[in-house]
This record gives sequence, structure tokens and C-alpha cells, in this order.
Amino acid sequence: MKDFIVIGGGIAGISAAARLSELGRVVVLERESALGYHTSGRSAAMFEETYGKPSVVALNRASKTYLAEAHGGVLSPRGLLMVGTPETADKFAADAAAMEMQAITVDEAVALWPILNREVVDRAAFHHEAWDIDTDRLIQDFARVVRGNGGEIVSKAEVTAITRTAQGWRVEAGAVYEGAVLVNAAGAWVDVVAAMAGIAPIGFTPLRRSMARIPAPGGRDAGGWPMLMGAGEDWYAKPDAGALIVSPAEEDPSVPHDAFADDMVLAEGLARYEEHVTEPVTRMLSNWAGLRTFAPDRQLVLGPDPVDSGFVWVAGQGGYGFQTSPAASQLVADLVAGRISGLAPEVLAAVSPQRFREG
Repeated sequence: MKDFIVIGGGIAGISAAARLSELGRVVVLERESALGYHTSGRSAAMFEETYGKPSVVALNRASKTYLAEAHGGVLSPRGLLMVGTPETADKFAADAAAMEMQAITVDEAVALWPILNREVVDRAAFHHEAWDIDTDRLIQDFARVVRGNGGEIVSKAEVTAITRTAQGWRVEAGAVYEGAVLVNAAGAWVDVVAAMAGIAPIGFTPLRRSMARIPAPGGRDAGGWPMLMGAGEDWYAKPDAGALIVSPAEEDPSVPHDAFADDMVLAEGLARYEEHVTEPVTRMLSNWAGLRTFAPDRQLVLGPDPVDSGFVWVAGQGGYGFQTSPAASQLVADLVAGRISGLAPEVLAAVSPQRFREG
């Protein structure tokens, strides 16, 4: 009999399991052969603390010290550069203000991204405080905490049945697992897991986002370039292991599944990127897609369900899973343990499952 059964081995599940392993016996059930297989393994891997709604920004900021320092830290400098055109002036101004970016000249932007097209780009803004996240290391750091506290991580454990019992929960996933508290961190499948457990779904929507990996432009060393995004975030590009990754930044509603990129969407996104640079995209090295799953209000859902406190949500990370994971997982553990959180009351209310059970 476990104290906690965590369904899902992405960043949401493994971080929550690490925190909860300090409170009792934990087992993590991951349907795939490795942790972080789905959306967690397909992230753009950036920490930008001003990115997201106010509750997300609060979680970002509460996570920063952990990401920078715990286990040696997982952040490295990158920076974020946004470029705009006369046609995107309004979106550019709104994004620059929301993300607290500093206006810079086009010349300064070209110094950061030498292939920017001066005939198209007429404005730019920059934020120094944006970092790459070593996502694999972060997942493995949390996994080591789980195992170090005697927890168990089981891969290839697809959940096929969940039953409420007098003692807690009975979960069938190849073998049978019993535990007092069920933690739903199943990513795109969180509503599916809730329904299996007899808990009312919240109405999460998985949204597909595609990525293309292309050669570094003109054979340049782009490793020190910042992340680049268009106003309104309708595309972005980022150096990646000697190449570039480019995303159309689409949000196409999907069903929970092992997502793959849409060729037409990728082509459109690459075209939007190409409009802003002087080097054409001549070939694609690889492509992939992930599902960024959002609650109806696009804020995280963290904590026990008001109808059944033995069912805990760790859901709706959307595109913010890695950068919020230290604070989000700590909040879940605090709520389960009945401890006072250091987060502001308005943040607690914004991420509470209670908001979907009222009225």
C-alpha cells in the first residue's frame, strides 16, 4: 500500500512525486518507456519568468532560485529577442510591455541575430533574463529525489482501470497498485484519468505545437544567439545543438495522442520565420510536435479536488511546465500536507481546482 500513486511521468508528475516522496511512499506510473516522453520531451526548454498569466508568472518567479541553484542548477544564459514590423506594431507593443522587454534598435538586434532582414524588421525588444533549461537533467534530478526517498518509478505502466476503495485507490497498470492518494499528472490525458477515477473532468484542451529542426543558417555558429520570436508569438526560433529549431507556434486543438507535426502548418511557420531573415530555409533535419494542455482559463490546476480530497490535480501546465515545476510541485505537497504556502492568496485561488467546482 502506497501513500501516493502518481499517474504520469512528465515534468508535472515527476516533480510532484519528488515533493510528495518526502511525505510518504510514492509510486510513479508512466505509460511510456521513459520519463518525459510526450510534451515534456518536446519542449522549447526556456525559462522566461514574465511569460504567462499572472498566476503563471508568480509560479515562474517562485521557481527561479530552485532552477538556478538546486543540484547545481539547470539554467544557462540565452536571452529573448522579439522583432516586429509595421503590420505587427500593436502586438509588438503589447507583448513587449507584458514581458517587460527593453526596446533596442534594429542595429542592436542584428548584432544579436546577424541574419535579420532590415528591409522587413523595423523594431525590436530584448530581455536578458531568459535562460535555457536543461530539461533532461531537471527530470532526472527530480527522479533521483523520488528514488532516494524510497519511491518507485514504473515505466510501460499504462493505466487501464481505477477503482475507489475504502482505503484509497486501486489502479491497474499491468500490475495492481494501491494507494491512499491518487495524483493525476497525466498531461493531455488528465481528463481521461479523472473520468476513469469517477471524478468530473474539468475540460482540458490539448493543443498541438509543431517544431522543425533546420541547419544553422549559412553554416554560422548560432550557439550564442538568443531565442527569437515574432510579435504575437506566431513563430519563434532558437539555437539547438548546432542547428536551429523553428516553431509555427500553432495551437491546434487535438485529442490526447502521440502527436506529430503537420507538414502544411510547419511550412507556413517556416515561411513566417523566413520573412524576417535573409537566409532561406533549404532543408529540414527533423520535425516533431507536442500537446500543450490547458484548462479553460489557461492557468494551472493544482491541488486536491473539492469533491474528493484523495484525488489531486497536477494539470494544465500548457507551455509552462518546466519553468513552473519547482513551485507548482511544492504547492501540491504543501496542500496535501496541510501546510501554509508562501504563494499569495490570489495565486492559490487562481490555480485551485475549486474554481471549476463552484456554481
